[in-house]
Amino acid sequence: MSTPIPIVDSHIHLFPKSHLPSFAWYAPDSPLGSQHSIDEYRLATTSTPTDPFTANPTYLRGFIFLETDRITSVSETETGWSHALDEVSFLTRIITGAPVLGEGHRDVDRDLCLGFVPWAPLPGGPGALQKYMGLVRERVQTADVWKKVRGVRYLFQDKPSGTMLREEVVEGLKWLGREKLAFDLGVDARQGGIWQLREAVEMMRRAYEGVQEEDEKVVIVINHLCKPNLRLPDASPAAITAHPDFLEWSALVTAMAQYPGTYMKLSGGFSEVPPLSEAAEPDLSLIVERVRPWTDVVFDAFGADRVMFGSDWPVCNVGGGGNEVSWTRWKSVVEATLEQRLLSDEQKRGVWGQVAVKAYGVEI
Repeated sequence: MSTPIPIVDSHIHLFPKSHLPSFAWYAPDSPLGSQHSIDEYRLATTSTPTDPFTANPTYLRGFIFLETDRITSVSETETGWSHALDEVSFLTRIITGAPVLGEGHRDVDRDLCLGFVPWAPLPGGPGALQKYMGLVRERVQTADVWKKVRGVRYLFQDKPSGTMLREEVVEGLKWLGREKLAFDLGVDARQGGIWQLREAVEMMRRAYEGVQEEDEKVVIVINHLCKPNLRLPDASPAAITAHPDFLEWSALVTAMAQYPGTYMKLSGGFSEVPPLSEAAEPDLSLIVERVRPWTDVVFDAFGADRVMFGSDWPVCNVGGGGNEVSWTRWKSVVEATLEQRLLSDEQKRGVWGQVAVKAYGVEI
């Protein structure tokens, strides 16, 4: 009988309906423009097999929460940091089991949140980061909640060219390394442009340059395979691997992997492939084959010990067919990918959870 494998979902978002106006992306007709709470997340993950008699049984142990792109500014203005800090308060209520009526979580949900990654003003440099994280610490109030703050994110995917190469950004990453806080990197090769990956590679080089102590080098967790172009018109492996978009993406991702402190999330795929239907069950094996050239590059470059599962819930619902099916569909795609790679049980256990535990320094 196989020992059940705990899943650590390394990338989810949560938000109550009352917070919707604080999002930079929100519009009344947005497909994500409604409450997405732990109640909905539990519904999405209920079909995860927990029977210990199944082959390689898995169960959801918990998740890492990622900031949700609220209206912010690098400088501390009247509203520049307030929405992001309200999100910290929301996560604090989840972790302490003290929900506000209508937020969609309960006391029994408190142990699901293994760690969270709030927004932070990285382009403000160490000074702004230190001040902001001090305010985060005030909001979380207790040491038990503060220890679950495992990193920060500042999205670069919608920022102007050159932002990642600012001296303040580089010095901010070095500050995060000294503070033992990870950085989640969000770039977008397909919609934002491959230049974002070029800048990210150079940013990493500068961030690690001159840092002698290994334990002071910042951990960089790369989101969603860097959002590659999974919609190339000819999906045959030969055509994909010869395409200029794929070749440059492959070279840049491999360059990112040269630094031992970088990790890749196996997440975000449903946002990049053609949308799936909720009504008709898709042939997931076709999706596995479509993404295989990219996942092969990721595993070849990073190795299984630096690749982690993430669902990107609830964003996965938009392209994956809806809340009742998307999470389990993506899990099935990842399962098939791990089988395809002929990973050992230990390596699979790593991708499903232990790599995230190591990268973020969480406890399960």
